[in-house]
Amino acid sequence: MKDLLKINKKIVLASKSPRRKKLLEQIGLSFGVITSDIDEKELDTSIEPAEYAKQLAIMKAKDVAGKLNDEAIVIGADTIVVLDGKILNKPEDAADARRMLGLLSGNTHTVYTGVALIDSKSKATNAAVKATDVTFRRLNEKEIAAYVATKSPLDKAGAYGIQDDFGAVFISHIEGCYYNIVGLPLEMLYTMLAEFSAPM
Repeated sequence: MKDLLKINKKIVLASKSPRRKKLLEQIGLSFGVITSDIDEKELDTSIEPAEYAKQLAIMKAKDVAGKLNDEAIVIGADTIVVLDGKILNKPEDAADARRMLGLLSGNTHTVYTGVALIDSKSKATNAAVKATDVTFRRLNEKEIAAYVATKSPLDKAGAYGIQDDFGAVFISHIEGCYYNIVGLPLEMLYTMLAEFSAPM
């Protein structure tokens, strides 16, 4: 993959997400992982959701880039779920997860993933956002309770997952990139990396 993209620098993923790691491995990318320490609450949630996702991705990539002594391309990413203009981040607890799933039930929401690339040496930056519309079928209380009891929703934006997760059975259809819902839109990332690593 790096040969195809002509990347001769290390690649670092600024995320501890196992789903993002798996997606990068899927496309054959060699990379290291350094977790960002930023507090997501520092960013104003009143800004447009797409801009919010992009800015968080940039903040994560910048944080990790600042920790590196050698040159690398840092990939930052952030995924948010938006319903009726309101951001649904990771639930605070089981009750919050049940509330979110109740809101999503029978409705269409939008998943935004911001992706940022930063060269740790030159500080060159590229960032973009991908949006995917997701429609839930109507859920019953027993389904929601059973899913929340697995604790799987607690570490996911919008309190659900689509990959390797029971939450997939809640989704009647999607419009847009599937991998965007998982947490990393692969086509967009590949295009960004190709442009970012191209000779100036």
